[in-house]
Parts: sequence; C-alpha cells; structure tokens
Amino acid sequence: MPLEAGLLEILACPACHSPLKEQDTELVCTGQDCGLAYPVRDGIPVLLVDEARRPA
Repeated sequence: MPLEAGLLEILACPACHSPLKEQDTELVCTGQDCGLAYPVRDGIPVLLVDEARRPA
C-alpha cells in the first residue's frame, strides 16, 4: 500500500536524518553509511531504530 502523497517528503531516518525511499513494505534510508529499513504496518511507518532491519 503506497504511502500518502507528500509523506516521504517530510519523513527522515531517525538514526541519521537522511531521506527515506519506499521499497515494497519498507522505508529504506538513503544514507550511505546507514541503510536501515523501517517496516510499514497497515500503512503506518514504524520509524523506531529498534524495529529497523539492518542492511545485508
């Protein structure tokens, strides 16, 4: 389910403050050294570092 228009423009990675991009059911940090992937559950981004998936 795509996020509401304009939401990605105001969201940032809580760990490094880089912009996020939408991929499947996650929001992925675009920061070079970060790369955390945050889940989107029922259309709501869960922007908690403890819930994020580390890059592979």
